[in-house]
Amino acid sequence: MNQTTTPASSAPAPSRRGKLLRGLAVVVVLVLIALAIWYFLVGRWHEDTDDAYVQGNLVQITPMVAGTVVRIDADDGMRVERGQPLVKLDPADTEVALQQAEANLARTVRQVRGLYRSVEGAQAELSAQQVTLQRARADVARRASLVATGAISAEELAHARDQLAAAEAAVSGSRETLARNRALIDENGVADQPDVQGAAAQVRQAFLNNARSAIVAPVAGYVARRSVQVGQRVQPGTALMAVVPLNQVWVDANFKETQLKHMRLGQPVELESDVYGSAVTYHGTVQSLGIGTGSAFSLLPAQNASGNWIKIVQRVPVRIAVDAKQLEQHPLRIGLSMKADVNLHDQNGAVLPTKPASGTLLDTDVYAQQLQQADAAVKQIIHANLPDAAKAN
Repeated sequence: MNQTTTPASSAPAPSRRGKLLRGLAVVVVLVLIALAIWYFLVGRWHEDTDDAYVQGNLVQITPMVAGTVVRIDADDGMRVERGQPLVKLDPADTEVALQQAEANLARTVRQVRGLYRSVEGAQAELSAQQVTLQRARADVARRASLVATGAISAEELAHARDQLAAAEAAVSGSRETLARNRALIDENGVADQPDVQGAAAQVRQAFLNNARSAIVAPVAGYVARRSVQVGQRVQPGTALMAVVPLNQVWVDANFKETQLKHMRLGQPVELESDVYGSAVTYHGTVQSLGIGTGSAFSLLPAQNASGNWIKIVQRVPVRIAVDAKQLEQHPLRIGLSMKADVNLHDQNGAVLPTKPASGTLLDTDVYAQQLQQADAAVKQIIHANLPDAAKAN
């Protein structure tokens, strides 16, 4: 009995196995079909990478004059505004130099005023010599008529003619002196004289050097990488700290070269940071595609002209502009890791910009204000050393 029932009980096993295999095959086929549909409808229009990092303008704070640090007004993480003092250098040397330059300008203005007085004196001297010349000519003419009548001797006429020649020479000399003095001032105002302009330039330079002993923030942002210490002797160009405007950050996403075929400027991008995770999705646009791979611009570019060369897929940096309103709500720091997903549906954009950039990316006017203050100081010194009549004009 057992021998007849054993084959019957084992017969359904192959049938169940076949059903399972057929079912599994159907599931695999359906999954493959779903993946194919997803790829043609969605997947092929997206390129993503997690090799992306936040970048920004790292504004280095460096002194423009040498000096010793006597005060530090900002530290890492602090918010600073444009023009806010960051570091103070000892101003003793620059103040002395400024005082010397101001005294030199005042002295030069008064010396140039003397040139104007010399012109006036030369003009008066010329007028007096011309009167003497006219009198000498009249004397010669009168004596010449008297010689014919014998009223005076020929010797007196000769003396009169000598006096006429001397008067003519004196007038000629006065004219040369007047012309020479006029050439020194060239009909310009005191402030336009070369000597005054040279002294004024020295005042401006000394004023700027003194003003630059107070190192200010050229832009608004957050302080980072402070390395300066009180008592440190710094030279122009020494890195003291950095200011980062976090409202002007972007993302550099390094895509493989095989991912760039359909990537264009202006395409929308979705970004996620490791800080906020999937809770915050940033929206951005492709701003530029890198002009070269990362290895091409490295300090030591790779040399592939060798027999053991192995092809490695290169990566190209793609700059992505981030929505400024989202940055206000969820700030990003320099260097944070990001995930970038580029939507490739819009193919109307260019691969490279076709027009030159317009507008200013980042600027500051704090140094221009210092120059304006220097100009005001120069004008005040010149005005203070002019005569009252010139001040009224």
